[in-house]
Amino acid sequence: MARKRRPFEVFSMSFLDCMSCGFGAVILFFMIINSQVRETTESDPTDLMAETRKIEVEILEGRKDLVLAKNTMEQLETEKTTAEGQIAQIVALIEKLREELSQYDEETLAKIERVEQLESDIERLEEEVKRLLALAESREAEGNKLREFKGDGDRQYLTGLKLGGQRTLILVDRSASMLDSTIVNIIRRRNMDVEDKLAAVKWRQVVASVDWLTAQFLPGSEFQIYMFNEKAEPVIKGSEGVWLKADDNTQLDEAVRVLRRTPPENGTNMQAAWEVAASLSPPPDNIILLADGLPTMSSPDDDRKTVSGQERYRMHFNALRELPPGIPVNVFLYPLEGDYEAPFVYWVLAYRTGGSFISVSRDWP
Repeated sequence: MARKRRPFEVFSMSFLDCMSCGFGAVILFFMIINSQVRETTESDPTDLMAETRKIEVEILEGRKDLVLAKNTMEQLETEKTTAEGQIAQIVALIEKLREELSQYDEETLAKIERVEQLESDIERLEEEVKRLLALAESREAEGNKLREFKGDGDRQYLTGLKLGGQRTLILVDRSASMLDSTIVNIIRRRNMDVEDKLAAVKWRQVVASVDWLTAQFLPGSEFQIYMFNEKAEPVIKGSEGVWLKADDNTQLDEAVRVLRRTPPENGTNMQAAWEVAASLSPPPDNIILLADGLPTMSSPDDDRKTVSGQERYRMHFNALRELPPGIPVNVFLYPLEGDYEAPFVYWVLAYRTGGSFISVSRDWP
């Protein structure tokens, strides 16, 4: 049996209708766009143009500033290069000036030293002229007196001291004990500076005594001055074993000046002093010893820290073995605390040799 077909419905639009609808839609779309364009076009563009011009001006100014900045940078680089070159020149000039200044300072220092030396020489020559003039006047006024010594009243004169003979040897003790008469002050002063040692009252008294003795030399006589501590050496360097002329006041003055500049120090070696008397040729006619006590050492290598009184007594007589016989020994003994045997043994020495013994007071000469 044949199937029954369903009914077929057809819904169709004509082509014209479709075209009409599409055309209408296009017109509608165009009208919408046209209204938007008109609204946009009808707005006033003056503000936008002014803003545009303002931006263009700012851009132009910015470009000018950029060009100016570039030019400034180039100028600064050029100035920097020039400045660096000038700095290098200035540094080189400073170094050159420093070298010239250093050389100038050296030349100036040399000139100053030369001027000071010349001034010193002039002063020395003036002093020498004054001394020679004074010597000439003294010789005219006092005849045979070789040097002048200004003492205080009659204290410059001594009784019993024998300064006769052709050759006189003066032995000066310059050990540390010559700094003072007390043990405490000797220990204190020996640790002081050289200037303080030279200013010691006792040492200045010893130097003044030598100055007085040299003023008593007879014309035409000869002399020699040695100072001793652990060893003996001549006061005038280079005169070892040589007799000096007493008529030459320059040497006498120089000897006193050297003693004033020589500080007392170290121990006392009397053997070295008597060996000097034995080494001189011809031997001395007269010996003057300036000391303050018995010896404290028997040789330059004797490094004992303490020495008893008995040992010092024995050192004294052992040292006397070096003293040549037949020569008068005149002793100037200065005060020293605790050395009670010294006055007796030195008095015996002066008595046995035919010399004089003098215990020096604090205010002499």
